Amino acid sequence: MEFTIQFVQTPTNDVAHDIVFDKLEQLGEHYSWLIRAKVFFRDVKDSKGKGKICEITLSCPGPQVFASSDEESFEAAAKETIRDLDVQLKKRKDEMQEH
Repeated sequence: MEFTIQFVQTPTNDVAHDIVFDKLEQLGEHYSWLIRAKVFFRDVKDSKGKGKICEITLSCPGPQVFASSDEESFEAAAKETIRDLDVQLKKRKDEMQEH
């Protein structure tokens, strides 16, 4: 699986980068049909959210899988987003096995 990890208008956070890379590698091993992952980290100065946003889009057979989370830190946002993706991928795998 190919990875693209970008920090948009914010300094690179090596810990968040490593967490996402490791977790996405694990997903790629578990779901061999994943093709590509695009990850965006954003720091939003907004009073409505917590400010650290992680967005991940996965390319795979069928529609793309997308998840996003807004947390206090990039690390927490990355972990939450990966958890959301894992739930979606389990559902997708179950749908693929029914056919």
